[in-house]
Amino acid sequence: MGVGIVALVAGVLGFIPGITARYGELMFLGPDSHAMFLGLFQVSMLLNIVQLVIGGTGWAMSRSEMGARRFLLGAGALYIILSIYGLSVGVDSAANFLSLNMTDNWTMMVAGVLMIAAGWMFSRHSVEDRK
Repeated sequence: MGVGIVALVAGVLGFIPGITARYGELMFLGPDSHAMFLGLFQVSMLLNIVQLVIGGTGWAMSRSEMGARRFLLGAGALYIILSIYGLSVGVDSAANFLSLNMTDNWTMMVAGVLMIAAGWMFSRHSVEDRK
């Protein structure tokens, strides 16, 4: 549930002026959105919505062991895919539809790897508990 709540909070805070610097430059999508969540992470409305969806999904799936494990593995893989996409298209490319900067890309990569590792470790403990 913790990962889902963090994503939900990030998605909500991304829409709040003051917490998101240069809020007037927040666009729906694309590299022209220059709003900066916490002054570090470039965000767009679409990226905030994606975080809200990921967070809501994590919160809902955390109600069962299997759901939590599947969320960690699936959302972790999604974060890694988004990170690889962001790194491959570049920050200023029109294909950067989520408005990802390098801090976003590397944070998503690390978060994705940690989430997959947690999901894998969680599944190992579940199997050991059943024995």
